[in-house]
Formats: sequence, C-alpha cells, structure tokens
Amino acid sequence: MSRQFTPKVVTANALLEGDVVYLTADDTWTRDHAQAELIEDEAHAQIRLVDASARADEIVGAYLADAKAGPDGPEPIHFREVFRTRGPSNYAHGKQAEQ
Repeated sequence: MSRQFTPKVVTANALLEGDVVYLTADDTWTRDHAQAELIEDEAHAQIRLVDASARADEIVGAYLADAKAGPDGPEPIHFREVFRTRGPSNYAHGKQAEQ
C-alpha cells in the first residue's frame, strides 16, 4: 500500500549568494518560506522539481521539502528545514547579520 503524499515546497540554494530559496507559484525564487508554492499533488511536485532543477544559472541543489499549510503560508515540518529558514549559522552573514 502506498503512503499518502505529504505536501512539498521546492527549495534550493541561490547560485551566487548561497542563500536558501523557495520556488513560488509564479516561478520566481523567494527567501521567505511562507511565500513558497505549497504543492499538494505528487505528479505536480515532480514536474516543478524538474523545471526548477533546469535553472542551473540561478540555483543549485533543488529538492522537494515536506511542508504543511500554515496561517501565513507554507511552514516547514522537519528540523532541518526549520533551520534552513533561519539562514547561516555564522552570525556575520546572511539573514542573521541583518538582525
């Protein structure tokens, strides 16, 4: 018996900056997980991943990450993805440097 599909977001790292990015419904990349497209169909998720992976001039390492619907948009489920939303662990770079 097959498992029920868990909703996903497409995530990767921006090629030039290295920041974590998420694919939006309008095919742009955002650094805000809540703006990512929440994909609830397995076939559609695979298509979106293939399309994203072909954009090697923009991103590297695209993959599907489990997510759930939240009040402000998709929310990560696993610790790894929660950690990735916070930016690099080196406080002198990325999202954390702005705080």
